Parts: sequence; structure tokens; C-alpha cells
Amino acid sequence: MKTQKITMVGFLVLLIVGMSITLLGCNDSGHKQMSSWAKHDIVDTAVSADDFNTLVAAVKAAGLVETLKGEGPFTVFAPTDEAFGKLPHGTLEDLLKPENKGKLASILTYHVVSGKVMASDVVNLSRAKTVNGKSLSIKTYGSTVKVDNANVIKTDIECSNGVIHVIDAVVLPK
Repeated sequence: MKTQKITMVGFLVLLIVGMSITLLGCNDSGHKQMSSWAKHDIVDTAVSADDFNTLVAAVKAAGLVETLKGEGPFTVFAPTDEAFGKLPHGTLEDLLKPENKGKLASILTYHVVSGKVMASDVVNLSRAKTVNGKSLSIKTYGSTVKVDNANVIKTDIECSNGVIHVIDAVVLPK
């Protein structure tokens, strides 16, 4: 009986520790916490997360890996895999074709701002000039921030060469 009690206590301790580690790794919407990735660059941070597989594939297809691994600093408004899934059927597949590399690079660089713009800075802006030369519109409604037509759903994921803000839609240059 005593051995069974110790085993049950040990099991409960392991369960609580495991759940704590899991909860520390995720925020309330299930996204991995990446604040500990500050020693990793933007690309490595995105690769390590579960929500940016499509973005990483697009960055590779557009030939932007080395740029986003560069010194920076950069601010990336990063669409999730779910955000890419909202594009009209066939759009992503078409953009990933080698002959559309320039168009894809233009779209992706529209998600990048030079410099490190933290959430506390974003709420004071109405526009942000992107690396592709066009400007994103920024609107703040209470605690909600929109970048063009996308909602910012997670902010201030610090990386060694900048910061990532997660958005729920792919934004397209006008």
C-alpha cells in the first residue's frame, strides 16, 4: 500500500511537472511561446515554431532566407499557416512556382519593416514603410491592432535580429 501511494504521488508530480512545462511553452491561444528564442534569428525562430511552416517554405522559395538571417534588425508581421490557408484556392501553389519568385518576394517583403518595432511602438503608428517600399496601414482599436486587413494575434517575439508579430491573414501590397 505504501509503495502504491508513493508511486501515485510520483505519478502526480510527473503529471504536474509535464503539464507545467507544456503550459509554459504555450500561450492562451495555443501558440508556442518563443520569447526564449531571443538568441535565434527570425528564420530559426519561425522554423522552430509549429505555426509558420508555410511562411518558412515561402521564404525559402523567394530566396529570402539569408536576408532574414542577416543582421537586421527587422520587424516581421508573420502570417500563420492558418492565415495562408485563407488565401483563395491555388494562390499559394501558384506563388511558390519558380517563375513567380519575384512576386512572392514582393509579398513577403511587404510583411517586413526595417528596424525593431515592438508592440508598444506599433500602437503609436498609423503606417509603417515595409522593405518592399510600400506602407502597411496600422489601426488600433482598444487592445486590438490591425495591420492592413490582418489582426495581430501575438506580439513581441524577440529574436537576435529583430522581432516577430503574429498575424491572422496574409497582407498584400496595394
